[in-house]
Amino acid sequence: MAKSLTSHRPILAITLKVTAIGLFTIMSGLIKEITQTVPTGQAVFFRSFFVLPVILVWLAARGDLPSGLRTRSPMLHFWRGVVGTTAMGLNFAALAILPLPEVTALGYATPIFTLVLAAVLLGERIRIIRISAVAIGLVGVLIMLSPRLGGAGSFQDMAFIGAMLVLAAAALRGFVQIHIRKMVQSEETAAIVFYFSVTASLLSLLTLPFGWVKPDMPLLLLMISTGFIGAIAQILITSSYRFAPASLLAPYDYVSMLFALIIGYVWFSEWPSLVMLLGAALVIVANGIVIWRESRLGLERGKAKPLTDPKGG
Repeated sequence: MAKSLTSHRPILAITLKVTAIGLFTIMSGLIKEITQTVPTGQAVFFRSFFVLPVILVWLAARGDLPSGLRTRSPMLHFWRGVVGTTAMGLNFAALAILPLPEVTALGYATPIFTLVLAAVLLGERIRIIRISAVAIGLVGVLIMLSPRLGGAGSFQDMAFIGAMLVLAAAALRGFVQIHIRKMVQSEETAAIVFYFSVTASLLSLLTLPFGWVKPDMPLLLLMISTGFIGAIAQILITSSYRFAPASLLAPYDYVSMLFALIIGYVWFSEWPSLVMLLGAALVIVANGIVIWRESRLGLERGKAKPLTDPKGG
């Protein structure tokens, strides 16, 4: 009998998830530093291309090469790559403009967009609890945006543009999450990560005519490290779900705000306003409601399933 690849080890799962979130936030700090000097497209290339060797080594170590890279639907990967790369580019451009904690907080709108898009594109029913969550989340987003909306000419202000870039990226990531729901029915997780990185690397090369810079060695090492750190963080997150259910781990996504506050203050001398923190808190509450509702629905579906082994006929 084959040994199960999963087990219930919640402490290990939480440790892996929080470590991954910390690494992703460090990566965002590196991107913020890099995009002060290099174009966004160049940053996207290094972030994407140097994921590939790490993923290949990981798959080889697990004995999943080349089986882990097999795909049944190449076009699903292509469109996931196009939309995901656009979202990444928008987010990187925003990091060059806005404080790291603000980009992190506005990015929490992704699950709200996912809910709305699932209702519009997939016809999923949204009942009063999730409608309330969307409303609370949107109020939180508006509160965070309010300092960017005041005064004459604010719509031309770079900070306002940065905030719009983050929200556009969050909306696109919401679409990607819906797309991935379809992909995971036939595609391996490693293949999804790998082919996204391939697509993003190729698409980012299209920005070459718009100007790339020749980096010195310290900057080159920083750019390469974004890919390595991002890949390791992705592997840690993937591994965390082998040891605990998503409903247990989802709330730990918001540890990223703590990491962003620390990195923003120490590295960039950034400190968030009370208005931004209030708005972020409301968005986190809204997402918490969604997480709670999804976990309850999961329990109800589990109770509704027959207790017999589905393979038994």
